[in-house]
Amino acid sequence: MNNDLSRYDQKLEHILRTSARIFAEKSYHSTSMRDISRATGVSLAGLYHYCESKEELLFLIQDHCFGRVLERLEERVQGVDDPFEKLRIFIDNHLSFFAANMAEMKVLSHEAESLAGDLHKHVSTKKEEYAKLARKILREIQNAEARPLGSLRVASARANGRVDLTVATYALFGMMNWIYNWYDPRGKLSVTQLVDNITRLFLKGFLSASDEHLAMPTARSTEKISVWRTA
Repeated sequence: MNNDLSRYDQKLEHILRTSARIFAEKSYHSTSMRDISRATGVSLAGLYHYCESKEELLFLIQDHCFGRVLERLEERVQGVDDPFEKLRIFIDNHLSFFAANMAEMKVLSHEAESLAGDLHKHVSTKKEEYAKLARKILREIQNAEARPLGSLRVASARANGRVDLTVATYALFGMMNWIYNWYDPRGKLSVTQLVDNITRLFLKGFLSASDEHLAMPTARSTEKISVWRTA
Protein backbone atom coordinates (compact mmCIF):
# COMPACT_ATOMS: atom_id res chain seq x y z
CA MET A 1 0.00 0.00 0.00
CA ASN A 2 2.82 2.40 0.92
CA ASN A 3 4.61 1.55 -2.33
CA ASP A 4 1.42 2.31 -4.27
CA LEU A 5 1.10 5.64 -2.44
CA SER A 6 4.74 6.44 -3.16
CA ARG A 7 4.29 5.72 -6.87
CA TYR A 8 1.16 7.88 -6.90
CA ASP A 9 2.99 10.76 -5.20
CA GLN A 10 5.97 10.46 -7.53
CA LYS A 11 3.76 10.57 -10.61
CA LEU A 12 1.79 13.54 -9.25
CA GLU A 13 5.03 15.36 -8.44
CA HIS A 14 6.20 14.74 -12.03
CA ILE A 15 2.92 16.12 -13.36
CA LEU A 16 3.03 19.20 -11.13
CA ARG A 17 6.69 19.97 -11.84
CA THR A 18 6.15 19.63 -15.58
CA SER A 19 2.95 21.70 -15.43
CA ALA A 20 4.77 24.44 -13.51
CA ARG A 21 7.51 24.52 -16.14
CA ILE A 22 4.98 24.79 -18.97
CA PHE A 23 2.89 27.41 -17.15
CA ALA A 24 6.10 29.41 -16.58
CA GLU A 25 7.07 29.17 -20.25
CA LYS A 26 3.68 29.63 -21.95
CA SER A 27 1.47 31.09 -19.18
CA TYR A 28 -1.38 29.26 -17.52
CA HIS A 29 -4.07 30.51 -19.89
CA SER A 30 -2.09 29.58 -23.00
CA THR A 31 -1.50 26.02 -21.80
CA SER A 32 -3.93 23.20 -22.48
CA MET A 33 -4.31 19.86 -20.76
CA ARG A 34 -3.19 18.30 -24.05
CA ASP A 35 0.09 20.29 -23.79
CA ILE A 36 0.60 18.87 -20.31
CA SER A 37 -0.27 15.36 -21.49
CA ARG A 38 2.35 15.54 -24.24
CA ALA A 39 5.04 16.97 -21.96
CA THR A 40 4.46 14.51 -19.11
CA GLY A 41 3.85 11.44 -21.25
CA VAL A 42 0.64 10.86 -19.28
CA SER A 43 -2.55 10.31 -21.25
CA LEU A 44 -5.41 12.78 -20.87
CA ALA A 45 -7.39 10.10 -19.08
CA GLY A 46 -4.41 9.51 -16.80
CA LEU A 47 -4.12 13.23 -16.02
CA TYR A 48 -7.75 13.38 -14.96
CA HIS A 49 -7.03 10.51 -12.58
CA TYR A 50 -4.71 12.89 -10.69
CA CYS A 51 -6.69 16.11 -11.02
CA GLU A 52 -10.11 17.20 -12.18
CA SER A 53 -9.00 20.22 -14.23
CA LYS A 54 -6.15 22.47 -15.29
CA GLU A 55 -7.23 24.88 -12.55
CA GLU A 56 -6.75 22.15 -9.95
CA LEU A 57 -3.22 21.59 -11.26
CA LEU A 58 -2.48 25.29 -10.75
CA PHE A 59 -4.02 25.13 -7.29
CA LEU A 60 -1.91 22.11 -6.28
CA ILE A 61 1.28 23.83 -7.45
CA GLN A 62 0.52 26.94 -5.42
CA ASP A 63 -0.82 25.09 -2.40
CA HIS A 64 2.16 22.75 -2.14
CA CYS A 65 4.65 25.62 -2.56
CA PHE A 66 3.18 27.79 0.17
CA GLY A 67 2.61 24.77 2.38
CA ARG A 68 6.22 23.59 2.09
CA VAL A 69 7.83 27.00 2.52
CA LEU A 70 5.68 27.73 5.59
CA GLU A 71 6.39 24.31 7.06
CA ARG A 72 10.15 24.70 6.62
CA LEU A 73 10.11 28.22 8.06
CA GLU A 74 8.20 27.20 11.19
CA GLU A 75 10.65 24.35 11.78
CA ARG A 76 13.70 26.59 11.34
CA VAL A 77 12.61 29.53 13.55
CA GLN A 78 11.40 27.34 16.39
CA GLY A 79 13.32 28.34 19.52
CA VAL A 80 14.96 31.37 17.85
CA ASP A 81 14.43 34.58 19.85
CA ASP A 82 16.64 37.10 18.05
CA PRO A 83 14.46 38.91 15.45
CA PHE A 84 17.49 39.65 13.24
CA GLU A 85 18.33 35.96 13.13
CA LYS A 86 14.67 35.19 12.40
CA LEU A 87 14.79 37.59 9.44
CA ARG A 88 17.97 36.00 8.11
CA ILE A 89 16.33 32.57 8.38
CA PHE A 90 13.16 33.90 6.71
CA ILE A 91 15.13 35.25 3.75
CA ASP A 92 17.32 32.15 3.49
CA ASN A 93 14.30 29.85 3.69
CA HIS A 94 12.44 31.76 0.95
CA LEU A 95 15.37 32.15 -1.43
CA SER A 96 16.84 28.68 -1.03
CA PHE A 97 13.41 27.11 -1.57
CA PHE A 98 12.53 29.10 -4.67
CA ALA A 99 16.04 28.99 -6.15
CA ALA A 100 15.43 25.22 -6.25
CA ASN A 101 11.92 25.72 -7.67
CA MET A 102 12.25 28.65 -10.09
CA ALA A 103 9.40 27.66 -12.41
CA GLU A 104 7.05 27.38 -9.45
CA MET A 105 8.17 30.80 -8.24
CA LYS A 106 7.35 32.37 -11.61
CA VAL A 107 3.95 30.67 -11.64
CA LEU A 108 3.19 31.94 -8.12
CA SER A 109 4.18 35.47 -9.16
CA HIS A 110 2.38 35.56 -12.51
CA GLU A 111 -0.67 33.40 -11.90
CA ALA A 112 -1.66 34.63 -8.44
CA GLU A 113 -5.11 35.72 -9.66
CA SER A 114 -5.79 32.86 -12.07
CA LEU A 115 -7.57 30.81 -9.42
CA ALA A 116 -11.15 31.57 -8.47
CA GLY A 117 -13.62 30.80 -5.70
CA ASP A 118 -12.62 28.48 -2.86
CA LEU A 119 -9.32 27.52 -4.50
CA HIS A 120 -8.27 31.16 -4.64
CA LYS A 121 -9.42 31.73 -1.07
CA HIS A 122 -7.48 28.73 0.21
CA VAL A 123 -4.20 29.84 -1.39
CA SER A 124 -4.76 33.48 -0.42
CA THR A 125 -5.18 32.46 3.21
CA LYS A 126 -1.78 30.73 3.15
CA LYS A 127 -0.19 33.74 1.45
CA GLU A 128 -1.63 36.07 4.07
CA GLU A 129 -0.35 33.82 6.85
CA TYR A 130 3.11 33.93 5.28
CA ALA A 131 3.05 37.73 4.91
CA LYS A 132 1.93 38.11 8.53
CA LEU A 133 4.93 36.08 9.69
CA ALA A 134 7.26 38.42 7.79
CA ARG A 135 5.47 41.49 9.17
CA LYS A 136 5.70 40.13 12.72
CA ILE A 137 9.46 39.63 12.40
CA LEU A 138 9.91 43.15 11.02
CA ARG A 139 7.82 44.57 13.86
CA GLU A 140 10.05 42.76 16.37
CA ILE A 141 13.10 44.31 14.71
CA GLN A 142 11.55 47.79 14.84
CA ASN A 143 10.73 47.39 18.51
CA ALA A 144 14.14 46.09 19.50
CA GLU A 145 16.48 48.76 20.90
CA ALA A 146 19.61 46.88 19.94
CA ARG A 147 20.10 43.20 19.30
CA PRO A 148 23.30 41.34 18.29
CA LEU A 149 23.48 39.27 15.14
CA GLY A 150 26.95 37.80 15.17
CA SER A 151 29.25 40.83 15.19
CA LEU A 152 26.45 43.18 14.14
CA ARG A 153 24.48 45.40 16.50
CA VAL A 154 21.62 47.30 14.90
CA ALA A 155 19.72 50.04 16.71
CA SER A 156 16.04 49.94 15.96
CA ALA A 157 14.28 52.78 14.18
CA ARG A 158 12.90 55.37 16.56
CA ALA A 159 9.26 56.37 16.72
CA ASN A 160 9.86 59.19 14.26
CA GLY A 161 10.92 58.13 10.78
CA ARG A 162 10.01 54.48 11.07
CA VAL A 163 9.38 52.71 7.79
CA ASP A 164 5.76 51.62 7.44
CA LEU A 165 5.49 47.90 8.14
CA THR A 166 3.29 47.22 5.12
CA VAL A 167 5.77 48.98 2.84
CA ALA A 168 8.68 47.09 4.41
CA THR A 169 6.95 43.70 4.21
CA TYR A 170 6.02 43.93 0.54
CA ALA A 171 9.31 45.58 -0.40
CA LEU A 172 11.07 42.55 1.07
CA PHE A 173 8.88 40.17 -0.92
CA GLY A 174 9.44 42.28 -4.02
CA MET A 175 13.21 41.90 -3.64
CA MET A 176 12.99 38.17 -3.08
CA ASN A 177 10.32 37.28 -5.62
CA TRP A 178 12.01 39.06 -8.52
CA ILE A 179 14.97 36.65 -8.56
CA TYR A 180 13.28 34.26 -11.02
CA ASN A 181 13.81 36.98 -13.65
CA TRP A 182 17.57 37.20 -13.33
CA TYR A 183 19.11 34.72 -10.90
CA ASP A 184 20.84 31.57 -12.15
CA PRO A 185 21.38 29.03 -9.35
CA ARG A 186 24.20 27.52 -11.45
CA GLY A 187 25.90 30.89 -11.95
CA LYS A 188 28.72 32.62 -10.07
CA LEU A 189 26.48 33.76 -7.19
CA SER A 190 25.65 30.94 -4.78
CA VAL A 191 22.35 30.85 -2.92
CA THR A 192 24.23 31.63 0.31
CA GLN A 193 25.78 34.71 -1.31
CA LEU A 194 22.38 35.74 -2.67
CA VAL A 195 20.87 35.50 0.82
CA ASP A 196 23.81 37.45 2.27
CA ASN A 197 23.44 40.28 -0.28
CA ILE A 198 19.68 40.63 -0.02
CA THR A 199 19.77 40.54 3.79
CA ARG A 200 22.46 43.24 3.86
CA LEU A 201 20.63 45.32 1.27
CA PHE A 202 17.30 45.10 3.09
CA LEU A 203 18.66 45.82 6.58
CA LYS A 204 21.36 48.37 5.76
CA GLY A 205 20.65 49.75 2.32
CA PHE A 206 22.91 49.99 -0.69
CA LEU A 207 25.17 52.61 0.92
CA SER A 208 26.16 52.46 4.57
CA ALA A 209 28.63 54.49 6.61
CA SER A 210 29.13 51.55 8.95
CA ASP A 211 32.00 49.13 8.53
CA GLU A 212 30.12 46.45 10.44
CA HIS A 213 28.88 43.50 8.48
CA LEU A 214 26.32 40.80 8.91
CA ALA A 215 27.67 37.52 10.21
CA MET A 216 26.43 35.01 7.68
CA PRO A 217 26.92 31.23 7.78
CA THR A 218 29.81 29.74 5.86
CA ALA A 219 29.02 28.84 2.27
CA ARG A 220 27.49 25.45 1.71
CA SER A 221 26.45 23.52 -1.34
CA THR A 222 23.06 24.45 -2.71
CA GLU A 223 20.34 22.35 -1.14
CA LYS A 224 18.08 20.56 -3.60
CA ILE A 225 14.67 21.35 -2.19
CA SER A 226 11.54 19.83 -3.60
CA VAL A 227 8.04 21.25 -3.39
CA TRP A 228 7.18 17.78 -2.13
CA ARG A 229 8.29 16.15 1.10
CA THR A 230 10.88 13.43 0.71
CA ALA A 231 10.36 10.13 2.47
